[in-house]
Amino acid sequence: MHYAWIVLGASALVMLVGSGLRAVFGVFIVPIETEFRWDRASLSGVAALSILLSGALSPFTGWLADRWGPRRVIIVACAVLAAGCVLASKVGSLWQMYVAAGVLLGIGASGVGMPPAAALAARWFEARRGLVFGLFGAASSAGQLILIPLAVWITVQVGWRASYLALGAALLIIAIPFGFLVRDSPAAKGLRPYRDGSADARPAHADLAARIGLAEAAQVPSFWLLCATFFICGYTSVGLIQTHLAPHAAHHGFTEMQAARALGILGAMNIAGTLLSGWCCDRFGGKPPLVFSYALRGAALVFLLYVQSTSAFYAFAVIFGLNWISTVPATTALTARIFGAASVGVLSGWILFAHQVGAALGAAAGGWIFEATGTYTWAFVSAAGLAFIAAGLTLAIRDEPIERTPARDARLQVSPSSAT
Repeated sequence: MHYAWIVLGASALVMLVGSGLRAVFGVFIVPIETEFRWDRASLSGVAALSILLSGALSPFTGWLADRWGPRRVIIVACAVLAAGCVLASKVGSLWQMYVAAGVLLGIGASGVGMPPAAALAARWFEARRGLVFGLFGAASSAGQLILIPLAVWITVQVGWRASYLALGAALLIIAIPFGFLVRDSPAAKGLRPYRDGSADARPAHADLAARIGLAEAAQVPSFWLLCATFFICGYTSVGLIQTHLAPHAAHHGFTEMQAARALGILGAMNIAGTLLSGWCCDRFGGKPPLVFSYALRGAALVFLLYVQSTSAFYAFAVIFGLNWISTVPATTALTARIFGAASVGVLSGWILFAHQVGAALGAAAGGWIFEATGTYTWAFVSAAGLAFIAAGLTLAIRDEPIERTPARDARLQVSPSSAT
């Protein structure tokens, strides 16, 4: 077995816990409301701040991963996440919750997200990148599948504060073997990147001369289409559903454990949907699975408006789960194909920033709409409409490497000394 798969496994485990940590805040909203009597809009602001910060810093963490090394970025992010969990367990006022669960967890989440992971994958894998991106997305889904029910169980047994402490400790325990096993590149262990002999595999150094920054990517319409569709992805998934599904369920008479099971089902189906999306990306390109994911998401959100029974609630979780993070490997694969593997870290960071802006808006809008109307109906209607729009925008993406002009090629030439 090539050592790249060990690197993938250790990195995916860190992503699993890191993504789960940021996702659990939604199940803490009701018990925190009960303890402090804070309103739903104020607590939605905590989630929105965390989401927005993790997105705003993603271009920076992607840039750091490309130049400083993804391993260091991920290790520092784990320390910040653990500190945020400890401080969140000690809060006594709303501003402290904003600092701990909003600022620190948002900063930490940016360092264990897709941009550093994509930079690591681009260095270790010359083939199977669609599958690798899918596995990273599946790890994020598994984090939700495992940590959300665990957080609910700990909260029911000993309280939400102890839940934050336990999850932060779990992340530190996992970060230790990651630091020992993972290196930034195969060269650090005297190895070459993984390749399976497929025709599309090419050395990573071949992409160095084609590295494209934000200024050049912004001249390509496909970049803005990727940003727009991922903005909608954030609004409809992490922002609205991840933050407000549990409170919505409680408002309609479902128990905390039923809501946790639904979120767990979402995570389980995410794993299947994301791996399938990665497999499809390697065989059919990123565009077809991305169109299908957004169309299915819109249909699932329409279905949620009519959910009344527990079985229907779980059915929604199955349908929505199939397309939640399936957009990640497809979007990342399209970014790598259009702009080159060496540009994945920084450009994925900017595209993820658009995603997190949409997620922050979705989290905040859900709280505002609920406070204004007493229901989440119009929030889900807006999300369904946007999902169908995203499917249409994806069809306009030009799924092929950008054309290079002689002037651009001259600017991007890398001398032997700078390449080293």
